[in-house]
Amino acid sequence: MATKTVALDTEAYELLKRQKRGDESFSDAVKRLARPRQPITSFGGMWSDMTRRERRELDRAYSELREGDRRRAERIRKTWGNP
Repeated sequence: MATKTVALDTEAYELLKRQKRGDESFSDAVKRLARPRQPITSFGGMWSDMTRRERRELDRAYSELREGDRRRAERIRKTWGNP
């Protein structure tokens, strides 16, 4: 595989190093971070083949997550007070 050397100042290197995942090379991190993102509209219809049962399970899981977030927020509010 051909390689190129790229010079980064210390700040840029540290930023890239923080974004790099443990199992990634710097090249892998740059490719992941620089790859164009898909527009949200490209995900339209991706769950169109989901069954009603799967949809109910997904809705239930989201509800549980939201309830957990609400409880955590309430504990934090009680601990730190209500500004």
